[in-house]
Amino acid sequence: MQTLNLNGKPVAVQAEPETPLLWVLRGELHLNGTKFGCGMALCGACTVHIDGQPTRSCVTPIAVLGSRAVTTIEGVAQSAVGRVAAAVQAAWIARDVAQCGYCQPGQVMAATALLAVNPQPSDADIDQAMSGNICRCGTYPRIRAAVHEAAQALRATTHAPS
Repeated sequence: MQTLNLNGKPVAVQAEPETPLLWVLRGELHLNGTKFGCGMALCGACTVHIDGQPTRSCVTPIAVLGSRAVTTIEGVAQSAVGRVAAAVQAAWIARDVAQCGYCQPGQVMAATALLAVNPQPSDADIDQAMSGNICRCGTYPRIRAAVHEAAQALRATTHAPS
């Protein structure tokens, strides 16, 4: 038995230490928002945050987690970056980013991590942060536009008069 710090709560899991986090999330905990894509950390569909850093859960064994904070797409809105995640999700909807939607949880997690540390990203910053997240539908221009829109919304609420 191992305890994970998952979405702000301790969660006991029954899995071998080498079990990838993705399999624990989906198979044991039934948190199906994090998707299986390639299983080799190449596509980004399985992106979660570990201590705020976007991480591929398909190749992350639970043994390396210890007490580190794991945040999934299901918990990002209630996390320390919840305001950023809400802005990203709103921009995703406004820009109609999702086509098939399969990659979008990973895309949202990557964009949220970017804006949490860089509130005014350039196109190059966005391209670099999102480069490991593949969208088979090719919605990259809408993804970039949505990241810019979320950044703008966050700046507007940060600098709004009281």
